[in-house]
Amino acid sequence: MIKNIVRDRFFLMQKSEKATAADLQVVRDLKDTLEANRDRCVGMAANMIGERKRIIIVYDKDTDADLIMINPEIVRKLGPYETQEGCLSLDGVRDTTRYERIQIRYEDESFQTREKWYGGLTAQIIQHEMDHCEGILI
Repeated sequence: MIKNIVRDRFFLMQKSEKATAADLQVVRDLKDTLEANRDRCVGMAANMIGERKRIIIVYDKDTDADLIMINPEIVRKLGPYETQEGCLSLDGVRDTTRYERIQIRYEDESFQTREKWYGGLTAQIIQHEMDHCEGILI
């Protein structure tokens, strides 16, 4: 189901809770909402649709597919750089520090643990959405 985008800064600044198998509907809603906003958005976190769960979805340019990450965590990060980003939940663009390459451990939709390195734009999107899970607004 397509959900409204949350713009309430107080809500967005709260840390998200660990997701469980009971949260699979949130994954489906996040997919639907990202698809409905595809023209202006390349990733979303569950809190952007009103769910404080550690679930993100990002467009992976390398595979031309959406990547679902449940309970993601950064294991390693390499090559800090400064950039500017916008956010569907906020107006304007802001300066932020990102890393060129990141190693992520996460669970897929079957709650199988995965670990993989990402770089470039995909890594940047993952970091932005993971910030949402931590209640960090750029």
